[in-house]
Amino acid sequence: MGGRDGRGGRNRRNRSGWKGAFPFFAAAGAVFLIWFFWFTWGMYRQRQENGRAVEAIGSPAKNVLEYNGKKYRRNTAMRAILCLGVDTTGEMERHQVSGEGGQADGIFLVAQNAATDTVQILMIPRDTMTEITLFDYFGNELGKDVQHLALAYAYGDGREQSCELMTEAVSDLMFGLQIDGYFATNISTVQILNDEIGGVEVLVEDEALAEKHPEFAVGEMVLLKGEQAEHYIRYRDINQYQTALTRLERQKGYIKAYLETAKRRAKEDDQLIVRLMDDVDKYMITDMAKDQYMDMALAVLNSPQVMNDGDFISLPGEAVQTDLYEEFHPDEEKLKELVIQMFYKEIKS
Repeated sequence: MGGRDGRGGRNRRNRSGWKGAFPFFAAAGAVFLIWFFWFTWGMYRQRQENGRAVEAIGSPAKNVLEYNGKKYRRNTAMRAILCLGVDTTGEMERHQVSGEGGQADGIFLVAQNAATDTVQILMIPRDTMTEITLFDYFGNELGKDVQHLALAYAYGDGREQSCELMTEAVSDLMFGLQIDGYFATNISTVQILNDEIGGVEVLVEDEALAEKHPEFAVGEMVLLKGEQAEHYIRYRDINQYQTALTRLERQKGYIKAYLETAKRRAKEDDQLIVRLMDDVDKYMITDMAKDQYMDMALAVLNSPQVMNDGDFISLPGEAVQTDLYEEFHPDEEKLKELVIQMFYKEIKS
């Protein structure tokens, strides 16, 4: 595995082909498959010719980190749960061909304090440039390369393998942080979860969204129902630069409003969380036992915590527009400090 110092520029020639792939992922069209075969077969041949060793999936979790001359140990009260929103619809089926299972369009690392039942949410841009594990068209592992984080999901089977690849990539991005569980859902759950709590009221602040969907007037409070919820959290203008980050801010507002609404509803209806989980069961994938994620959800909904903007943390870094595509480059110094702050505590001598 290559060192972290070379993340920003290493192996750029191997990433240039992704520009043409983006429009075809959702449809999994023939043009993408032909390109995908060409790209991954070429990379596979290159690996063989160079005699590079292919690393096994999975990096050891680091329970101790060093920073500025001090050592920090993992805070056992803090859970790290990776939540993913996948850009597919219908039941989350297993796929045999890399690239057909969709991408992780929404990436959120939830830090839950088991002692206080409070949470913070680290919002990770889909275009974050970091090492992910690559596979060819036939499922042969090619090793690691610096790519858009969202693509780690696409290289898997659209189910558990995809989630495991995302978990690995996020763990590596977070300096070996152990991820305690993952929870992935797709687009089909948005309307179900939204309408089960009676809709979610949001303040519209995005002019591009208002231009595309006139029902979202800037400055107005809108109660999202049905397909409106999907339009609100998914829309971005792909003809404008860095609109994925604008969408991420909009999603932050929606999540905050959703949790506030769900908490109110849960006080009136003690079966709400049970129905929510049952409703989306076939549209989700998790490695957690049902009683485990149910207990976590109940703890959050019953917590007195009122989530504010400080509980939604953006990954530190810089958005970069290259000649080919959009990228988000993490600020590793600030990110390490943030990871320690959220999940570790200092080892006192």
